Amino acid sequence: MKPALSLPLLLPSLLLSLVLLGLRLQRPEEPPSTPSLPPRHRPPNPLTGAGFLWGQKPPQPGHTTARAAPPRHPLQPPYPYPYRFLLNEPHKCRGWAPFLVLLVASEPGNTAGRAAIRQTWGNESSVPGVSILRLFLLGVHPVFGRELRGTLEEESRLHHDLLQQDFLDTYNNLTLKTLMGMEWVTRHCPGATYVMKADSDVFLNLGYLVRRFLLPPKTNFITGYIYRNTRPIRHPAYKWYVPREVYPNDTYPPYCGGPGYVLSGDLATKIYRVAQRLPLINMEDSFVGICLHALGISVTPSPWGVFNMYWLSYSKCRFSRLVMVHHYQPQDLLAIWPHFQETKCPE
Repeated sequence: MKPALSLPLLLPSLLLSLVLLGLRLQRPEEPPSTPSLPPRHRPPNPLTGAGFLWGQKPPQPGHTTARAAPPRHPLQPPYPYPYRFLLNEPHKCRGWAPFLVLLVASEPGNTAGRAAIRQTWGNESSVPGVSILRLFLLGVHPVFGRELRGTLEEESRLHHDLLQQDFLDTYNNLTLKTLMGMEWVTRHCPGATYVMKADSDVFLNLGYLVRRFLLPPKTNFITGYIYRNTRPIRHPAYKWYVPREVYPNDTYPPYCGGPGYVLSGDLATKIYRVAQRLPLINMEDSFVGICLHALGISVTPSPWGVFNMYWLSYSKCRFSRLVMVHHYQPQDLLAIWPHFQETKCPE
């Protein structure tokens, strides 16, 4: 029979146990240890090449610690992102494949501009014998989105030519607008031979475009007014401001000016797909050039002045040998179009 322990002998041990228990309760609970995992395999960076390096320096040999992604800059739209189509025409290409899909960037409130384009160069019957499909690209008005909703729905029911996603319609979101058009072609009209992206303040001569540049049909093709060795504008006072956090390189790859360029249908799909894995920038035309660089596809030069980035006074015989002239407003188009269509120039 074991001898009974006296209370004076038990008290010190009991007090020590209580002190240790209190210290343990005050310490935060440690998470369970996790075995270290090998770094995820990454495919080769498509933007790494001679004279062109996107992003941070590569890690030093032997360093396997993954770095957290840098925070998104306010000028960098979220992408890829599940933007929803608020207005869509998913069956527009069902049963046929247009020769040219015309994607026109438009502001939600610019009803008059869209009406003028439908009556002039955006008329789907403007080039005899050539099947053209016209679509306007819209975001949501930053202030009057709710008020314009009903008007846009009525316009869509009447003309069936509006595409709208639920991003804000701002200058810095023009990249999203163009990618919306490329997404639509990829998903709903993959058989289109060509795609043309145009702004709403241009004059277009689609007949000359088709005859001079698009026949016979081509693949991996894009042309327009070509910019080369263009430097990003780093001063925040300009609307074309692109900080180094958004695009760190000193120059952009070659690209076509945003007011108007044409590309083969297969290339529209390739641009949309490669854009899903590239950091987006807020300059739409420059970003298309970045996508081309990632794809290893070069821009095709066009004759100087055929895609004109500046305003020119109207002359029928001069305009008949141009594809695009910038800075033509709806009232200008309506004023010159009848003369442009009816008057003939000497051969």
